[in-house]
Amino acid sequence: MTTTAVHEADIRTGAGSDTGWGLASDTGTGTRAATPTGTQRPVPRWAERVAHAIPLVLLAQCVWRLPFAFGFDMGTGTGSIGSLWISVPYIFTLSLLTEALALLSFGLVRGWGEVVPARVPRLGGRRLNRWVAVVPATLGGLGATALFGPFTLGALGLGVSFEEFDSGFWEFLFRACVLPVGLWGPLVLALTVHYFVRRGPSAARAEIPAVNTSTENPNRVSASS
Repeated sequence: MTTTAVHEADIRTGAGSDTGWGLASDTGTGTRAATPTGTQRPVPRWAERVAHAIPLVLLAQCVWRLPFAFGFDMGTGTGSIGSLWISVPYIFTLSLLTEALALLSFGLVRGWGEVVPARVPRLGGRRLNRWVAVVPATLGGLGATALFGPFTLGALGLGVSFEEFDSGFWEFLFRACVLPVGLWGPLVLALTVHYFVRRGPSAARAEIPAVNTSTENPNRVSASS
């Protein structure tokens, strides 16, 4: 014999319900199912792909910049930027720092962007207010857009013009390497908006299943067996 009380239990726990936005559903034991990303609510596939794309759109420019550390001007005609004791640490540090900043975007799709890692003294395990990540991510996204957007427009022949190169090959290589960098800011802003919504009260309400408003007696035994 089955009763509608069983179905009511499913409604209260949210078992088997689609909560939307890839939100975590209750396992039926009062605990949330763990997400692959370690976040409170699952991250959509598109956001995961964007987070992985951000370091890649900067990689070509970083690699293109490395020969300058050893005095090779990549067809720009600018010559050496100084002694190897200065150029090598400067160029490599700049490239590594750029990629490190890009990797911080994973905090918008990973658990360590929501809860302080346990290894951090005193603060470990504390849940972060979403504004702690949203404010710097927004400022960083806007800053990257303003700083690198003109390079992408210039690579497309719009707005900013670049100096003459030694040959068409070097100019093409430069434009190809610089072209993706302007996507950094917009991609970060897209992840920031998603992070803000995913951790907001509207997403939390989406996890609450609808209440059964039927006027039928919930304890009535069904005729099926």
